[in-house]
Amino acid sequence: MGSNTLWSKGTAATDPVEEFTVGNDRVLDLRLARYDVLGSKAHIRMLESIGLLTADELSVLTAGLDEILAEIDKGAFVLEEDVEDIHSQVELLLTRRLGDVGKKIHSGRSRNDQVLVDVKLFLKDETLRIRDEVLSLFDRLQALSEKYKEVLLPGYTHGQIAMPSSFGMWFGAYAEALADDMYMLRGAYCVTDQNPLGSAAGYGSSFPLDREMTTRLLGFGSLDYNSVAAQLSRGRTERAVASAAGAIALTLNRFASDCCMYMCPNYGFIRFPDALTTGSSIMPHKKNPDVWEIMRGDCNRIMSAENQISLLCGNLPHGYHRDLQLLKDILFPALELLHSCLKMADYMLEHIIVNENILQGNSIYDYLFTVEEVNRRTLAGMPFRDAYKSVGIEVNEGRFVFNVPGVAGGKSAAGLSEAGTLKDGIPDGKAGLSASDLGHTHIGSLGNLCNDRIKVKMESASDWKS
Repeated sequence: MGSNTLWSKGTAATDPVEEFTVGNDRVLDLRLARYDVLGSKAHIRMLESIGLLTADELSVLTAGLDEILAEIDKGAFVLEEDVEDIHSQVELLLTRRLGDVGKKIHSGRSRNDQVLVDVKLFLKDETLRIRDEVLSLFDRLQALSEKYKEVLLPGYTHGQIAMPSSFGMWFGAYAEALADDMYMLRGAYCVTDQNPLGSAAGYGSSFPLDREMTTRLLGFGSLDYNSVAAQLSRGRTERAVASAAGAIALTLNRFASDCCMYMCPNYGFIRFPDALTTGSSIMPHKKNPDVWEIMRGDCNRIMSAENQISLLCGNLPHGYHRDLQLLKDILFPALELLHSCLKMADYMLEHIIVNENILQGNSIYDYLFTVEEVNRRTLAGMPFRDAYKSVGIEVNEGRFVFNVPGVAGGKSAAGLSEAGTLKDGIPDGKAGLSASDLGHTHIGSLGNLCNDRIKVKMESASDWKS
């Protein structure tokens, strides 16, 4: 392999050294192939503009690179067995097909800034893909929030029944969490959207390189101006993207955990078609939440990427070190997992089935409304602390009853039948208790979810270059 490397000077490393240092790079590099060609096309246009290539040489090299790009897009591009990496392969093909002119494309450039350009262009596209997938899931959650905004859902704290929530609030909460995650993704994009080309090995070049020209040609928003800073961005860029990916993964992780819990028959809040669950080899009744469990585990793996990158880079002095090659092994698989999880979450939610009668006939939720009753008594003139104490005494003595709005004498929410009446025949006039019956009006409460404002927040967070 050693003879076909950009750094070869006539000697080759032994096979064990080659295998150990190259590692998984050859496989991961294929994801960077088209970006390497795009970077080279911009570089040679700049070289021609400063007189290091003739117009004819530029034309020939551009045609050669376009031919390779077409092979990449068709899936016909491969790394040959004795070629170390994507950069070597592209230059080898050009030299083989075009002769000595192919050797000129590396003037004023190091493999170090080549890798930086390739990775940054790749990560820009990755963040844009993630943005689109997050937006799709956000829209799904917002639609579900609106559809089920009146359906009450028991809220829990410390794993104990706490206060009334709603499916609209639950779905909407995760939608807004994704909007916050989008701000982090936008920040990662801004860190990535800086051109390192021309920094060479980290100390610039004696050639009069036009770095602003390559910045425009490659569509970067700005430059890594200082050549040393450009090399320092290796690891920092990957960590920024990993951090944003981890934020999204944390949101998905917690939602997946909710779904695993809510699918349990002890809760029975949601379910999915049998085809989206799995069974047991011994228990015929089982409908397991395997999709959500795998998603929860994968999201933990995604969240670990930022820490792995920090540990890899944390003790390195400035400049290039071969350790940095391992960044791709950490980040690239994590991004693939994130794409998969985002798409699967959207797919599963397309088929979610909500239990719209959770409270009816279930006495375990009798104390779900203790705060509602405290507030009702406070609004009627009783001091809050006295109201709190009186309700607490009633709970302890087993005689607490929540005064369902519109029902004289007061009955528990569990007393509602599926027909929307109370068990003793007192009509309620509603098909069960709904979120709006509780009279919550403040911003972010059951009766005022502010989904329209959350949508504006997401539009602001996702409004960056495409």
